[in-house]
Amino acid sequence: MAALKYSRQRESIKEFLQNRYDHPTADTIYDSIRTIYPNISLGTVYRNLSLLANIGEINKISTGDGPDRFDGNVAPHYHFICRSCHSVIDLDMEDIGYIKDVASKNFNGKIDGHITNFYGICEECIKNL
Repeated sequence: MAALKYSRQRESIKEFLQNRYDHPTADTIYDSIRTIYPNISLGTVYRNLSLLANIGEINKISTGDGPDRFDGNVAPHYHFICRSCHSVIDLDMEDIGYIKDVASKNFNGKIDGHITNFYGICEECIKNL
């Protein structure tokens, strides 16, 4: 694969995500990056988010019914996804990487990793019920 050409816009998107813990949507990222690069298009933001996710520099989190969210923390960790407001929250919990071994027990292939999300209703949505 050819070396990736440097892009200030792409680097700004990546830096923006590395300083956030709220797992913003592409629209939120676009609104913020547009203050730095007023002529940037939403399509450019989407293309750069897709590229960064594909090369493993950020994580793309599908929330099901809601918009995709993005995470600058690529270290292994777990998420809670609210079924009501579609927020994504990092879970502070012990590593459950052993689940890979459990899954491998009756599987003849090689499992390299896993993504584990937890679903339910967040504290804020429970308060508003």
